[in-house]
Amino acid sequence: METSKDVHAEMIAWRRDVHRHPEVGFNEFRTAEKVANLLREFGLEVHTGIGQTGVVGVLRCGTSERSIGLRADMDALPIHEMNDFDHKSKQDGVFHGCGHDGHTAMLLGAARHLSQSTTFDGTVIFIFQPNEEEGRGAAAMIADGLFDRFPVDSVYGMHNMPGVPVGHFAVRKGPIMAFEDNFVITITGRGGHASMPHISIDPMVIGAEIIQALQTIVARSINPQQWGVVSVTELKTDGARNVLPSSVTIKGDTRGIDVDVQKIIEKRMREIVEGVCLAHGAKSEVEYSHEFVVMVNTDAETDAVIEAARKVAGDDCVDGHCPTYSCSEDFARMLQVKPGCYILIGNGESGSHGCALHNPSYDFNDEILSLGTHFWVSLVETQLPLVKM
Repeated sequence: METSKDVHAEMIAWRRDVHRHPEVGFNEFRTAEKVANLLREFGLEVHTGIGQTGVVGVLRCGTSERSIGLRADMDALPIHEMNDFDHKSKQDGVFHGCGHDGHTAMLLGAARHLSQSTTFDGTVIFIFQPNEEEGRGAAAMIADGLFDRFPVDSVYGMHNMPGVPVGHFAVRKGPIMAFEDNFVITITGRGGHASMPHISIDPMVIGAEIIQALQTIVARSINPQQWGVVSVTELKTDGARNVLPSSVTIKGDTRGIDVDVQKIIEKRMREIVEGVCLAHGAKSEVEYSHEFVVMVNTDAETDAVIEAARKVAGDDCVDGHCPTYSCSEDFARMLQVKPGCYILIGNGESGSHGCALHNPSYDFNDEILSLGTHFWVSLVETQLPLVKM
């Protein structure tokens, strides 16, 4: 399969248009409308409003009852973009800092190509998901009957990865991305004048002690052969320049791939917070929520993904045993319901393409649009092959 310069240019135009007009989760109204209109233009059966703002395109070819689901995410991040190119975000404080604009364009490219093709036998379900970043979109689509209304034998997702060279893919069987839990710790002391701390119960000092102690969970409570991450990301108080606060709120998240690790982190966090606050005469509250589940690629579907990727990139450019990443992905919810696989496509190693995801200077690499589309087409042809007579 080859992509003409005109088709590649059109994919760039789609991607950059979505980039200029980013929308956060469950607000992807313009993006969803654009996706739906293009799918209709390609001749697909189109369904909108799935899981609020999700879009599903259905493409049938031949007589086989086999089916495959391909998923892309559409939402942007609440981050102010620092780039200055022509297609930078037009909305202050919102931008595509994770490449979902590129994921959308690659899957649209695959829908366009396959709509003009007779190289597969079966049904392809194109899933354009809202609200990946907050981990709400996959569950919303599933609850809205995604796989009941549009049955698939397996489902697949793809994400760009800065630091992985252009032209390369990375994937693995089993856990490929971690769970993410969030926590909110509230410490209530007794505020007062900054000059008289001895008659107060300073929650700031208590909070500092707790933040330090939380780092011992992984270092001293988790088996070294396993792994986990505990990160404090926010600290808020009701104090002022000369006022000791009455309360402090500590927020953050935790990661891992093992349920036992997940349980240990929550248990030890609650014990640490309760113990430190008790020692200082303060009150505490811990809210602990499970946001993203571990993403687990199933064996047979991963083999199919590796085969499809090698067909378009070559054996040497496909790492089938990549490490497990500590980041999390909402697509994991779909893999709890259906067998499937999630693969990473290299975004490049330098400049805005090599910036970390969620960095305000990041940008999706237009050079990989055609490769991503070729992969999707190759996967469909691998999983829904024509029967030779």
